[in-house]
Amino acid sequence: MSNESVIEVRDLVCTFGEQTVLEGVNLDVYEGEVLVIMGGSGSGKSTILRHLIGTYIPDSGHVKIFGEDLAKLDEHGMNKIRRQFGILFQSGALFNSMSVAENVALSLREHTDLDPDIISFIVKIKLEQVGLREAADKNPSEISGGMKKRAGLARALALDPKLLFYDEPSAGLDPVTSATIDQLILDLAKKAGVTSVVVTHEMDSAFVIADRMAMLDKGRMIMVDTREVFEEIRDWPLDRLHELDTQKQLIRQFLRGDPEGPLTERKEESSYAEDLLGVSAPRLAHGPSVQSSKE
Repeated sequence: MSNESVIEVRDLVCTFGEQTVLEGVNLDVYEGEVLVIMGGSGSGKSTILRHLIGTYIPDSGHVKIFGEDLAKLDEHGMNKIRRQFGILFQSGALFNSMSVAENVALSLREHTDLDPDIISFIVKIKLEQVGLREAADKNPSEISGGMKKRAGLARALALDPKLLFYDEPSAGLDPVTSATIDQLILDLAKKAGVTSVVVTHEMDSAFVIADRMAMLDKGRMIMVDTREVFEEIRDWPLDRLHELDTQKQLIRQFLRGDPEGPLTERKEESSYAEDLLGVSAPRLAHGPSVQSSKE
């Protein structure tokens, strides 16, 4: 990992109507590292990923990849940047009408002038990288969910990108397949120098692959640091919990998946009646709802 930023995010704000989804997010991704972006449902993980790949334009702030401000690029410039990165979508996002090999070959046919025999050769190499060469002629409907993700990764690798984005790469996979995907991510980073951004809430996987980790909460980037720092917070003893501020207690609860802590306390503070009826409602006092009439 070098000190050169491949991605630079500064003061990123995203709103949908009156709802602020991302609030002043700052983030750097360095060349050759694996950065894991995590957070609970609704924290803004998918929204920040869509900004990083240029699908969304910031309401304010900027996102730069390879030094280019994505919001200032025309379609030609954006396509040039997109050819330098690959994306593994959560479902694999394969075209069902194409074989596995044809899915992998698609970007090579669309963006290069290579001879078909050369494309076929490259496809075999990419499928071998993910252990799927024998499934080349199968359709997506004929392979498992884990194989679909590996095929999606082979397609993302087809143009030899410098940067890879992963959207929940381990979600819905059995432990062995999940470990295989994790190892592929590590091999690409360590052996090929590919910079990787992984959006996930699978903590077992995150602590295996991450060089650094970034924690989102309610649209704010509350902590970005090395895996070792997050491990220290995760393993912080319960009898010393009072030594951590509320923010780190929240991170600890998320990393451990504990049923009690700041995250659950925050949910309990919301008014169910107000949410259900759409009107302000008084808090109900704790205790019996009917008092005895006896003096």
